[in-house]
Amino acid sequence: MTKNKGNLVVISGFSGAGKGTVVRELVDRFGYSLSVSATTRKPREGEIDGVHYFFHSREEFEDLIRENGLIEYARYVDNYYGTPRRFVEEGLEEGKTVILEIEVQGAMAIRDQYPDAILIFITAPSARELADRLAGRGTESEEVVNRRLERAFDEADSIEAYDYIVCNEQGKVSDCAETIRSIILAENCRLSRQASLARDMKKGFEEILSSNRG
Repeated sequence: MTKNKGNLVVISGFSGAGKGTVVRELVDRFGYSLSVSATTRKPREGEIDGVHYFFHSREEFEDLIRENGLIEYARYVDNYYGTPRRFVEEGLEEGKTVILEIEVQGAMAIRDQYPDAILIFITAPSARELADRLAGRGTESEEVVNRRLERAFDEADSIEAYDYIVCNEQGKVSDCAETIRSIILAENCRLSRQASLARDMKKGFEEILSSNRG
């Protein structure tokens, strides 16, 4: 039987929705492959090249841009961040489910290049709860929290471009991960992803019938 290509799963979400925690749950529980981003920023204490990020010089990163080695990239302050094409495509060829945790703008770039990518948006149950979560962190000023809410307001316009929206209720990260796992399993059963199985079945029946007639 022909090995099926893996799934590319793009996960985005509002700040405060807990998408990072959900992604870690998916990787730890189900063994999905999390794409490692490339960056030009310096490694922080304890960070390992190829595990937390692929660390590059500015020149190396700009070479990747010119060589089409990145699926998407952006520049924040003085550093570049991007998704290495090779890491993702090798994982897909090996039949893995590859997860990209990226922002809305990057997700749209992925959809343009990989029409079969599964786009999932994670949200809190309500705007009020999201605001309460951000304020409840106690690590950011009211001004920063308001900027995050303003950004969430803008991002809400892009939700309809996603395939699925999943609610991450407070204290129910496992339930949210299970829902996403179910989505991925269902997508695996799409006929477009199982075309080789359908062809193999047809061929098998032909061989059996031919043998029986002989």
